[in-house]
Amino acid sequence: MPDQPTHKRVLLKVSGEALMGRREYGLDTDTLARIAADVGDVVQMGVQVCLVIGGGNIFRGVSAAAGGMDRAQADYMGMLATVMNALGMQSALERRGVATRVQSAIPMSSVCEPYIRRRAQRHMEKGRVVIFAAGTGNPFFTTDTAAALRAAEMNCDLLLKGTQVDGVYSADPRKVPDAERYDQLTYLDVLARDLGVMDAAGISLARENGLPIIVFNIHAPGAFAQVMRGEGRFTRIIEPH
Repeated sequence: MPDQPTHKRVLLKVSGEALMGRREYGLDTDTLARIAADVGDVVQMGVQVCLVIGGGNIFRGVSAAAGGMDRAQADYMGMLATVMNALGMQSALERRGVATRVQSAIPMSSVCEPYIRRRAQRHMEKGRVVIFAAGTGNPFFTTDTAAALRAAEMNCDLLLKGTQVDGVYSADPRKVPDAERYDQLTYLDVLARDLGVMDAAGISLARENGLPIIVFNIHAPGAFAQVMRGEGRFTRIIEPH
């Protein structure tokens, strides 16, 4: 068994875009399977894991609102997209033998449980992975904010954000080759420099609850387990002592 993990209960935020793989939209089953394998490895380490998944691979409320659609209506459509992604991830995890529950902030009892905080905590105590779908259940809040909110509600000791690159950069390194990479930042650094790691509401919520954030590359196989052992490349966002 690998070195002991550095945290006991964590929340992993995965963007909808991360699930597309090389596709232009929708779900890539190979990418789902690989992320599920990484999550399963971390669960085997004895870590309690919950997930928040975005919906941008299916529907993006902000861009639809920019195109003239009512913003609240567009956001609700985006929330429903996250439920589809959550069910896909649940299926991928269960194929690997990982017990998984989906809880939606918008009740839809035919396909998943409603979000109930105490029940979610109990699932995690029993070693099940809980996937939180439909964001916060409210328009005008992103799934990043939902991730910070659920991590605080679950008493997680770490919030991980799986992205397309191996940490936080001063600009998108795929577009700006000489962008500066940061190993560690404070919450206020992220807000003051407008680094775009998470939206301001999510960063502020994490800061208020003393919740460290780690940003790493979700596409590197085994990276989640590596980060849980304190290894690999990532950016840590914490409050300075």
